[in-house]
Amino acid sequence: MESNSSKHAKRVQIVQVKLVREKSMLYKERKIRSPHDAYILMQELIGDADREHFVVLCLDTKNQPTCIQVVHIGSLNASIVHPREVLKSALLSNTASILVGHNHPSDNPTPSQEDIEVTERLKEAGKILGIDLLDHLIICSDSFISLKEKGYI
Repeated sequence: MESNSSKHAKRVQIVQVKLVREKSMLYKERKIRSPHDAYILMQELIGDADREHFVVLCLDTKNQPTCIQVVHIGSLNASIVHPREVLKSALLSNTASILVGHNHPSDNPTPSQEDIEVTERLKEAGKILGIDLLDHLIICSDSFISLKEKGYI
């Protein structure tokens, strides 16, 4: 017969959290010096996707990309992104700062109100964790908009 204390005990899993590398890509420039540099790298990853892809680009203290991740794939015109998903790979890779971006399949780079609100939430969450949000890019097939250059960051 089971003792009373083990009958009501809760089993707690012992875990280890790891960042898993799926594949890699070469980045010849080595550093991100401008929003355009980040656009080129993100465009290579998400290209002309038919749905919104939200990407986080993690950078070291010298603005060299350490990893890039698609954190969310949305519908034709929407992507709901939560800061914990965006910042998870940044934390696991000991990132100094991040750049985020997402594509607009409509090919209209104008930021929506949701784009602006997500940017503000990511900036605040990053500040708490000590990870700077450098920019948020809206990517189209042959153009982009930097929310930092537009004054939203």
